[in-house]
Amino acid sequence: MSTIVDELDLRLGERLRAEREARGWSLTDLAQRSGVSRAMINKIERAESSPTASLLGRLSGAFGLTLSELLARTEAARVGRLLRAADQPLWRDPETSYVRRQIAPVPGSGLPLELVQVQLPASAAISFPAAAYTFIQQLIWVLKGRLTFVDGTVTHELGPGDCLELGAPADRTFRNPTRATCEYLIAVLRQ
Repeated sequence: MSTIVDELDLRLGERLRAEREARGWSLTDLAQRSGVSRAMINKIERAESSPTASLLGRLSGAFGLTLSELLARTEAARVGRLLRAADQPLWRDPETSYVRRQIAPVPGSGLPLELVQVQLPASAAISFPAAAYTFIQQLIWVLKGRLTFVDGTVTHELGPGDCLELGAPADRTFRNPTRATCEYLIAVLRQ
């Protein structure tokens, strides 16, 4: 593993422990609320394992945070309201190599809107449980490529320029059925 990835895993583990302890939860409490095993949470908190996007979605949902909020809290605090492209928090899923860039707001901001740019590699799929969506509203806007979006029992085939407003929380899967990277923007409104 690279030093940068090791450092991010260490900060992410520290953040997860801080979020858990701030709520007075044990590892068992978080495991029950997230559906992630106690052993896996312990490994992530000690930076012995790199969490996947799906796993982080389950943990952030248990905390009542979006994945972007959890990752932003992991980043060092920034001053001001300008977030230059080079400073936008970037995270890569170790399982699928999906890349998530938080465009806005700046870490620590109270703005209830988030903009996240995602690059989903060819033939990759990311799934999140309904619990990750219980406290947010979202729009998905495809920038390039094709996205198969499974929203509970409904499947949507999206292409460049297509925008989908998500409804009530459901288990969801983002799937790239092609041989090229799919890029999309997610607008998240916290309720």
